[in-house]
Amino acid sequence: MTPDLSLDLTGKTAEDWFASLEDLTEESGYIEQVSDKHAALFIDAGRKLLVTFEKRSTIMERPRAVPRGFELVSKNGWSLLTIIAEDDTWFRDPRLFGFFDRQVDDGFFEDFDDVVFFGVREGGYAAGAYSVAAPGARVVMVRPVATLSPSVAGWDRRFVAQRKLDFTSRYGYAPDMIEAAEEAFVIFDPTVPHDAIHAALFRGSNLVPLRARHARPQVERLLDQVDITVPLLEQAMAGTLTPASFARLFRARRKSSAYLRNLLKQTERNGRTDLSARLCRFGVTQADARYYENHLRQRGLTTTEQTAAQ
Repeated sequence: MTPDLSLDLTGKTAEDWFASLEDLTEESGYIEQVSDKHAALFIDAGRKLLVTFEKRSTIMERPRAVPRGFELVSKNGWSLLTIIAEDDTWFRDPRLFGFFDRQVDDGFFEDFDDVVFFGVREGGYAAGAYSVAAPGARVVMVRPVATLSPSVAGWDRRFVAQRKLDFTSRYGYAPDMIEAAEEAFVIFDPTVPHDAIHAALFRGSNLVPLRARHARPQVERLLDQVDITVPLLEQAMAGTLTPASFARLFRARRKSSAYLRNLLKQTERNGRTDLSARLCRFGVTQADARYYENHLRQRGLTTTEQTAAQ
């Protein structure tokens, strides 16, 4: 039975937030303090399982301050396992290794017909790394980091403090850990150098790159803004996610004002005046039409000329 996940945890202290999730899962799962830095939330609601990795601070910024998977549990009757990190642990914790070892020993993942691992950046790293615990699962990683080990990613200076973490022991190098997955999807913006290099480290016959060009700086934010994260995960669970189906979903980016404005800046920076004009002509049909009308006027195009050009 799917529990009522309509609760709103906005503004709660960490203790009250945790207590509310304990109450929620009392009859349909559990929330377990795996270590001082990680907790595991499980909701038993169906034969399909979504496994997510999130920081608690990120969850608290989400609508109703609930984990990302709640909407999919409510909508589709999926089960949910969310690993919650207290800070920038990158989910590197021997006690968390032990937690996944126990799930393997208990045959936990074998109880489900389909399993999808999902995460963003460090959560994307963890989704890939821990997916090895559920051979045959599908993995969806949004701009994942392959590793922060200096011997492999010494060029990446964005997370200097976290490079001291151990990325070489168990569940360590994410690109190796996805080998047992049925499919592993890497969603990234190829125009962002660091993300593109990390994405290139993921290889194999089961690897499916999904390029979200010009979605920078945060791909996941754009996916959420245009409401395609849920259908994307639904396709992954159903085994129907492909580059073509992702491209169809990603067409919704044209509804994002932030995306269009960012794309306009890039076309102008690259001297692509023809593309800038085309983009502005599309922009005048959107909610912030005045912004694009101003750009067209600056290029000597009147309203009449805009209409004629369309």
